[in-house]
Amino acid sequence: MFQLETPVLELIARGAFLFSLFIVLFRLLPRRTGSELAPMDLVFLLLVTEAASHSLGDYSSLADGSVMIITLVTLNYVTNRLSFHFRWLERIMQHAPLEVIKDGQLIPRNLRRELLTPAEIAGHLRLCGVQKISEVKSAHIESDGRLSVIKR
Repeated sequence: MFQLETPVLELIARGAFLFSLFIVLFRLLPRRTGSELAPMDLVFLLLVTEAASHSLGDYSSLADGSVMIITLVTLNYVTNRLSFHFRWLERIMQHAPLEVIKDGQLIPRNLRRELLTPAEIAGHLRLCGVQKISEVKSAHIESDGRLSVIKR
């Protein structure tokens, strides 16, 4: 139960590969405003988690699972640390804010890019206390998916 069943380097390589793969895939996916999980997003997340668990291996050893967890936590910490110190890496790892409203007008190209509908934007504006799009000087989708609004 406490002995390694899989070589340590294989465990680290599996964790590193999947961590890198997810970083790339999630960087390519559009952001969702409000960091919300729509039902389809939740299904996607659950399926990815299930697929990843099989890719990581079906471990009956606590040592194997512990090595994998330590690998993933370490990679996450190192990535965050490096992106803090190196701005070029931060730009690669995170989306830049994207303007979706300028001077009270929606920017359709940017909405399409993020797969957002005007109704979704209107809903998020109401959560920010804005009744009409015309009341907005500027609104951006931030790197974490939240909508930031500057009123006129």
